[in-house]
Amino acid sequence: MAVDYEIDCVVAGAGAIGLAVARELAQSGREVLIVEADEAFGRGVSSRSSEVIHAGMYYTPGSLRAQLCVEGKWLLYDFMKKHNVSHSNCGKLIVACEPDEVATLEAIISKGAANGVNDLELLDESQARALEPELKCVAAILSPSTGMMDSAGVMLALLGEAENAGATLATRSPVAGGRVGGRQIEIDIGGAEPMTVGCNLFVNSTSLNAPQVASSLEGLDGVHVPTAYYGKGSYFSIAGKVPFSRLIYPCPVVGGLGVHLTIDVGGQARFGPDVEWVDEPNYNVDPARGDEFYAMVRRYWPALPDGALQPSYAGVRPKIVPPGNQIQDFRIDGPEAHGVPGLINLFGMESPGLTSSLAIGRYVVNLANCL
Repeated sequence: MAVDYEIDCVVAGAGAIGLAVARELAQSGREVLIVEADEAFGRGVSSRSSEVIHAGMYYTPGSLRAQLCVEGKWLLYDFMKKHNVSHSNCGKLIVACEPDEVATLEAIISKGAANGVNDLELLDESQARALEPELKCVAAILSPSTGMMDSAGVMLALLGEAENAGATLATRSPVAGGRVGGRQIEIDIGGAEPMTVGCNLFVNSTSLNAPQVASSLEGLDGVHVPTAYYGKGSYFSIAGKVPFSRLIYPCPVVGGLGVHLTIDVGGQARFGPDVEWVDEPNYNVDPARGDEFYAMVRRYWPALPDGALQPSYAGVRPKIVPPGNQIQDFRIDGPEAHGVPGLINLFGMESPGLTSSLAIGRYVVNLANCL
C-alpha cells in the first residue's frame, strides 16, 4: 500500500503508558505521532483503575513489574509535585484477618525488601488499631510510601509535556493493521479519514487491544503474540466519610489484590476491585456483586452498615495469563524478542502500570535507542 504520511515514531494508545512513552520520545528529540482509537486521551484502562500509587512489594523480585513500579513511584511523586497534580501520600495497611494469614504478610515484607521497598513495617493488632481504631485484624503491614493520585491530572500533564516537546495526538484514529519487516513500518490508521503512515518506530501501547493490534501486523509471527484474557474488577462506593485515613488492603487473592478500601484525592471512599473473568471487556457493574463485597469488607471493617455500598464503576485488567495463574509480568517486546526492527509491543500492562508509567516510558525509549 502507498504511504500517505511519514514520521519517525508512532505510539498507539493514549493512556498513561502511551503518553509517558510519547513524552519521553519527544523529549529525546524524536518526532512523535500518538494515535488513539477513542475520541479523547486517557479513557481506557487508565481511567478505570483504583488510582493507587503502588509501593512495589507484591511483585516477583527481578521482574519488570517490580523494577518499574519502584522506580516509577518516585518519578510519579516528583512529576505530580512539579505539575501540581492532586495526590496524597496517605500510606496503607495490608491486614491479616486470621492468624494463618500472618505468614503471608511476612512473605510480602521479604519480597518488598528484595524489590527495594525497605520502609515496610509489620504491626501487631494493637499497633494497627492505634493507627486505625475501626480496623479489625490480627496483624498488618504499614506501607508509608503508598498513595493516591488524580489519574486524569497525571495524563493531562503527560500529554502537555509531550505536546510541548513536539508530539501530536490524533484521536478517533484506531490502528486498522499494518506491515512490518520492510524498509519502514507501515501502519494503517482508520477513522473518518483513513491513511497509511510510514514510521521508523512503532510502539503498540493499546493495553486491552495490544494482542489484537500486534496480530494485525503482517510480517510479525503470531508466536510472539500472547493470548488476551480479561480480568474484570467492579468497584462500589459509599456515601459519606469512612473512619479510616489510610488505604486498607486484605491479603492478596488469585488474580488481584483483594477487595480493598481506597480514598480518592477528593475524599470519596470506594471498595474494590473484585475479580471476574469475562470473554470480552465490558464495564457494567452488577449491583448483586455488592452482596459479596459486604462479607469481604467486614473481615477488616465489621461496622460497615447494611445497604451502604452503591455500584460505582468497573475496569478490566489486560491479562496475558489464564485464570488461576497469579504470576504475570509486563512484556515489553522489542526486536530481540520478535526479530522485527523498529517494533515494540507492550503486553499485559495491568497494575501497577499507572504507577510505573514514567519508568516504562524511560525503559521503552532506552530500548528504542538501542534499535
